[in-house]
Amino acid sequence: MDKVFIKGLRIQTTIGFYPWEKEIKQTLVIDLAMGWNTAAAAENDELAKTLDYADISLEIEKFANANPVDLIETLAERLASFLINQYHIPWLKLSIGKPGAVHNTDTVGVEIERGQAG
Repeated sequence: MDKVFIKGLRIQTTIGFYPWEKEIKQTLVIDLAMGWNTAAAAENDELAKTLDYADISLEIEKFANANPVDLIETLAERLASFLINQYHIPWLKLSIGKPGAVHNTDTVGVEIERGQAG
């Protein structure tokens, strides 16, 4: 299976359980791999036949800011569903990290896979 990927996308959004977290923006780091047949785009060098990672990156940040939640688990599920439906992605692997959330770690987070790998 071919994949289009985004690694290390840093976004600022409101996320967190604690009241003080609801008052600030925090950094999330997102890695995304999306199953996609890239041969059609490569055949005639056509952007319209692949996944536009620049557009998807912008939509991820818009989605996170338009849909604030407490848990990164909730954001991961909702974001995965949005991306699958919006871009007709058959499979994706999404990880969301929250750097600095736990003392003495680089980051903590979740990783999920959704859809059917081809």
